[in-house]
Amino acid sequence: MDKTILTITGSDGTGGSGLQADIRLISTMGGVVASVVTSITVQNTLGIQEFYDLSATVVRQQVEAIINDLQPQVVKIGLLRRQDVVLALADILRHYKPKHVVYAPVLRSSRGDLLVSSDVYEIIEKELLPLCTVILEPTSMPVGPKCHGRANQLSSAVAYYLSQGYEQDVALRQAQSYLKQLPANYAEGNSRSAELFNKFLDTVEKYFNRYADVSFYAEQLNVSPRYLGQVTRAIGNRSPKSIIDERITNEIASQLTATNRPLKDIAQWLGFSSQAHLSRFFKQRKGISPTEYKQKHKQ
Repeated sequence: MDKTILTITGSDGTGGSGLQADIRLISTMGGVVASVVTSITVQNTLGIQEFYDLSATVVRQQVEAIINDLQPQVVKIGLLRRQDVVLALADILRHYKPKHVVYAPVLRSSRGDLLVSSDVYEIIEKELLPLCTVILEPTSMPVGPKCHGRANQLSSAVAYYLSQGYEQDVALRQAQSYLKQLPANYAEGNSRSAELFNKFLDTVEKYFNRYADVSFYAEQLNVSPRYLGQVTRAIGNRSPKSIIDERITNEIASQLTATNRPLKDIAQWLGFSSQAHLSRFFKQRKGISPTEYKQKHKQ
């Protein structure tokens, strides 16, 4: 199976990048692909929350199992986050000598977060880059052919054309041409962030005078509190709790200035345990007591 492409990179459960994207694109093009996981991520369309980087031993075992059996002549490398993994992979490549090694450095996430430390990349530069035949990377790095845009998809397409016997320069041109045919949103996830954020605001408007805890709103929206927090920070740059508290604070201010309701009644209506509790809550957010606020507004 000399046309098999081995992709070695991290897992992306959303399918927008990583192993899943490699398998999807190469298979769509008609290629044969095998995979090795270097990192397991906890992520969604809003970003990566956690990394679980596999050890060099586990990565080596995966790679050797594939190479010994399928003997791929095209190896595509992406996310590498551990020095020992880089060293192990370099050792394997020196020993088995595949015809093509395509490297697309994954250094930052799509949101700009640093994924690979500088000390790991120093090892990559020293041990891995000299073994690569095609390097697709940011223009600030002086090695290999340069590319912009969809680096993950480009490297997968290049690997496919190399597996079909094309020379490197032709494979790159063919890959670039192929990507132009893909929809502009090919690699995008199906994020429902904006819709969920608006639903959250509507739900807060409906229940703010009865519920102030984030877990209640998350349950109403059928999501976890953690995911709700990701959404509100991504869309509104604020936590769910701050949005809820601001709505309650604004309502207290409105009641103080637009009605003559006693503070005790306002506290009861908004679900505070006492008038004193409301006063502390309001002063923490406005810097003055409800009574001072009302007097200042009248003046």
